[in-house]
Amino acid sequence: MLSAEQRRCLPDCFADIPDPRRAQGRRHPLPTVLALAAGATLCGRRGYQAIAEWAQSLGSKARARFGCRRQHGRRVVPSQYVIRDVLVRVDPVALDQALPRWHDTHGQADDSLAIDGKTRRHAIDAQGRQTHIMSVMGHQTHRGYTQKKSVP
Repeated sequence: MLSAEQRRCLPDCFADIPDPRRAQGRRHPLPTVLALAAGATLCGRRGYQAIAEWAQSLGSKARARFGCRRQHGRRVVPSQYVIRDVLVRVDPVALDQALPRWHDTHGQADDSLAIDGKTRRHAIDAQGRQTHIMSVMGHQTHRGYTQKKSVP
């Protein structure tokens, strides 16, 4: 589970990432969508539907900490479609550079880590490099961190 401070800081890590979406119809700020996806992943959710369900389960204060927009007096979270669209289109290099900033601040409390890695099938970038994903889970804090990287 993420603390209130960790939730509040997560969108700031993604503030410098360029938004790949058109300005027209953009309802949710990119840092908010990326922070919700990262928060859900750090809490063990996998897949677009699981991320969207996790975001829907957040209370009003948690939604405010993530920077969710107000609509009719309530904080609303992006739909599964919006989350998927953003994650598919966002610049993976910029995302790779943003995640370590958050980890440097909040990932130092563990004495030991569990590490797992995978190679994504059919995930090849424009240079022909395959995508590798590495996840780390802290034994003391039970917090996780995932990084995606393309290698030849």
